[in-house]
Amino acid sequence: MNGIDITTWILGPFLGVMMLLFIFRIIMSWSPELKLNRFPFYLVALPTEPFLVILRKLVPPIGGVDITPIIWFGIFSFLREILLGQQGLLTMLSRVQ
Repeated sequence: MNGIDITTWILGPFLGVMMLLFIFRIIMSWSPELKLNRFPFYLVALPTEPFLVILRKLVPPIGGVDITPIIWFGIFSFLREILLGQQGLLTMLSRVQ
C-alpha cells in the first residue's frame, strides 16, 4: 500500500461521513426547537459545528434560514468528486502507479 492508497482509504470514508452528517444537520434545521446539546442530536452537532461557525461569519442567515450546512455539504461533495471520483485526482494517481 502506498501513500495515495492510504490517503484514499482515509479520505473516502471521512468525506462520506461528513456529507451524511451535514444532510442530518440540514434536516435538523427544519425543526428549530431541537436541543443540539442532547443525545442523539449532539452526535451530529459536535463534528459539524466547528465548520458551521467559520462559515456563519461570512454568510449570514438568509430570511432567517441558516444555509451554511447546505454550503458545507456542497463543498464536501465537490471535494469528494474532485479527489475520489471516477476521474478524481487521487483515483488517476493510483492508476498511474
